Amino acid sequence: MSWKDTIVDFFDIFGPASLAMVSFTESIIQPIPPDLIYIPMLADTIGDVPMVIWLWLTVTLSSVAGSMVGYWIGKRWGRNLLSRFSKQSHLDKIEALTLKYGTLGIFIAAFSPIPYKVFGWVAGMGEMEKKPFLLAGLCGRGLRFGLEAVLIGVYGNAAIDALNWFLDNEIILALVMILSTIPLWYGWKWWSNIEINSATLDSKTNE
Repeated sequence: MSWKDTIVDFFDIFGPASLAMVSFTESIIQPIPPDLIYIPMLADTIGDVPMVIWLWLTVTLSSVAGSMVGYWIGKRWGRNLLSRFSKQSHLDKIEALTLKYGTLGIFIAAFSPIPYKVFGWVAGMGEMEKKPFLLAGLCGRGLRFGLEAVLIGVYGNAAIDALNWFLDNEIILALVMILSTIPLWYGWKWWSNIEINSATLDSKTNE
């Protein structure tokens, strides 16, 4: 029996309540993704649309609710802890990044393998506004879990096998996503730093 089967069997007796508990706590600190509970439940309810919708709402709303706790932890203690081991300039950079990229970052983390909980902590540390934080989390989490439900409903066991492979390699995929942004960042930085010579443009216009 794999570690995934052990987790599923342990929580199976609690039904949707276990899904809510795992989803809620995963968005705060614990490492078990709610998909491990959610996917088998979807597989058992194929064709029962109201139950699928109920599971989708349960996993989405409990995950976003947990992220709010993570946000509060980051806001309440994150800056104090980081200030003991880092300079004020680093705290200022976190706040600046949160203001500039917070909504997009939360959406990507909520939808992708990148740890959602970490972005919740950082959003709290950077004192990101709660409304965009909640909206980005709802959209990202809702899209992720909704897509899983649709894929399983349409493709059945083939989708379940694919999603399980995704979960088995989630850490690797997250690293690939993070590393792939590096060349994109440098490309954008190069593009942004290109200076246009006004004299050259004037001469071309006159021609």
